Amino acid sequence: MSRRRIYSGKIVGLSVHDIRVEGRRVRREIVEHPGAAAVLAFDPDGKVVLVRQHRFPHGYVLEIPAGTLERGEDPRACAARELLEETGHRAGRLSRLVSYYPSIGYSMEVIHCYLARRATRVAEIDADNDEFITVVRMDPERLLRMVLSGRIRDSKTICAVLAHMGREGRPGPRGRAPLFA
Repeated sequence: MSRRRIYSGKIVGLSVHDIRVEGRRVRREIVEHPGAAAVLAFDPDGKVVLVRQHRFPHGYVLEIPAGTLERGEDPRACAARELLEETGHRAGRLSRLVSYYPSIGYSMEVIHCYLARRATRVAEIDADNDEFITVVRMDPERLLRMVLSGRIRDSKTICAVLAHMGREGRPGPRGRAPLFA
């Protein structure tokens, strides 16, 4: 019915929407965000390529490389760009894992997660001035344990790891097959 923009920032906006749902008038405050792409990357040695990054107000967190979509940018291109900028790695092959709404009740943001196999280091990190990033290579089983124990709390990392596990971690004849390939 109506929309009123009350804030416009560098990355997000905030609008108040008066709408009608099932015959009732309701008000919703919505965060407007262009969306993001993230990549669960494996190097040729089978290690996961992560970033340790400062995320105010939470401090340093361990997460998969990711970034905001630029206007009109394809999410797959964004994932490849962010992997290169944040880690200096280029994906040998990039395939879609999952897309999801991180905060469905109040945000328009969609995060598109991809899987990169054979991500090879080809450059130095090209971080923005306000990014504080260190590249971390980790055994995939350790990363999974960190996700399942709650030590990883970043939603895109959790979603990408579990989506990949759901596809690749099928039961084998001697118990579970390897969760990551």
